[in-house]
Amino acid sequence: MKSCCVRIPHDKHSAVMACHLAMESATHQQSESPAVATGEAKPSDIGPGSMSSTKGRVSWLEKLTIEQRILAGFSLVFVGILVVTGVSYHNTSIVLANSRLDGRSHDLLQLLSSIDVAMNEAEDAHRRYLVTGEMSYLESYKKVAEQKPTFAAYLRELTRGSTEQEQRVGVLDRMMDKQLSAESEAITLFEQGAFRSVKKMALEGAGRRELDVIHRLIAEMDSDERQAMNRRVADSAVGTRNTIVLLGIGAFLQLVLLTWVYYLIRHDITERRRVADELQRRGELLEAANKELEAFSYSVSHDLRAPLRHIDGYAALLRKTVEQSLNEKGARYLQTISDAAKQMGQLIDDLLVFSRMGRQEMLRANVNLEQLIKSILADLRLDLQGREILWTIAPLPEVKGDQAMLRQVFVNLLTNAIKFTDAKPKASIEIGVDRPSSSEIVIFVRDNGVGFNMEYASKLFGVFQRLHRADEFEGTGIGLANVRRIVHRHGGRTWAEGVPEKGATFFIALPTRSNEP
Repeated sequence: MKSCCVRIPHDKHSAVMACHLAMESATHQQSESPAVATGEAKPSDIGPGSMSSTKGRVSWLEKLTIEQRILAGFSLVFVGILVVTGVSYHNTSIVLANSRLDGRSHDLLQLLSSIDVAMNEAEDAHRRYLVTGEMSYLESYKKVAEQKPTFAAYLRELTRGSTEQEQRVGVLDRMMDKQLSAESEAITLFEQGAFRSVKKMALEGAGRRELDVIHRLIAEMDSDERQAMNRRVADSAVGTRNTIVLLGIGAFLQLVLLTWVYYLIRHDITERRRVADELQRRGELLEAANKELEAFSYSVSHDLRAPLRHIDGYAALLRKTVEQSLNEKGARYLQTISDAAKQMGQLIDDLLVFSRMGRQEMLRANVNLEQLIKSILADLRLDLQGREILWTIAPLPEVKGDQAMLRQVFVNLLTNAIKFTDAKPKASIEIGVDRPSSSEIVIFVRDNGVGFNMEYASKLFGVFQRLHRADEFEGTGIGLANVRRIVHRHGGRTWAEGVPEKGATFFIALPTRSNEP
């Protein structure tokens, strides 16, 4: 930002305007400095060819803001955690299911071994009974016969879900029944005295063929179950290994993503610090420019006012000196010189007031707007003589702000309303509160004066902006600019609405006490 007002130009009026515009430009640059500090390229700095090629290379990620990138990074971390958790849960579920199946397989193998031993012992004890006739050898047979239904039910439970094993269990159950049935028939024949037939059975075994089938079925079931166990062990090992690998990959990716997020956050902090430093530097430059402007204002107040007083004074003396010989045209020329000097003096005074309003320290206190309006109207009673004005003043709230500045705001608004209703035989001016809100208080000043075209509403609060000719309504075009500057310093906003020849309404919005800057 270039400094302003290093020297005073010869054209004092131009100097005032130039310095004021420089101050406004500096303030405008400060408000736009974040965009400058973040390095946004202006369209004029990039050629058409390079712009099209750059757009082709810019990825979607580079178009995101820093907050969106950080959010995307955390989202990816969260999605990664969900994926790793889901796959790990699936693999763990498989391992647990295999563990349960392995437990059932161990029970099945133990049961098959017990059945094999029991059926073998029953056959051996049965043969000894047929040879010796000792009843004690039938205990094993009877015990197996009693346990057989339990064995069969337990086998069906342990092989549920395996079609092939269930079929073998059915055949094994029938073979066990046949063996026990054959041995029961042999016992019956022995008790009836058919020793010759029984002797052959004792030597060969009454249920030998069935027992051989039972041994073979048990061996097949044992082998099949062990193979299934081995497959489940292999699956569990693969699942565990995959889970470990996935957890490792997930941890690495999350570390990468977290590192990326950390880089983005650090980059953002660094960028913010750079912007803050840039803003501080620009603030210092602006402060220096304001000091130069203050010095220039002092110069204006002393160096320009004296010549203007001289012009006005000498014009009056000249009029008195040559009053007798001065024709009408000459008198008009002298009056124009005097009026222009006075207008220039008023313009300088208004500019100095406008400049001071931007730098003057604010003394915040509770301001009773009703009493403020009453005191202003009391001061304006001389201007209201001979005027028929209908005043409508609604109950006004108490606000917090600088009383002197707020007084200047309402003085400007009310004098404008009085001035622009001068042509109305019955003027109407209303002051009230509009749009009640918890965050701000909106106060309006409405009149039925000449109004304005809404097409030019944006010019109303600018410096030297006038929507009417100077010969229609007096003024310098600074009053509403002062209103906006003061309201902005209070953290508020201003706007206006109007209709030509039907009046205008000026709004000022001031923050409530809980929303004060």
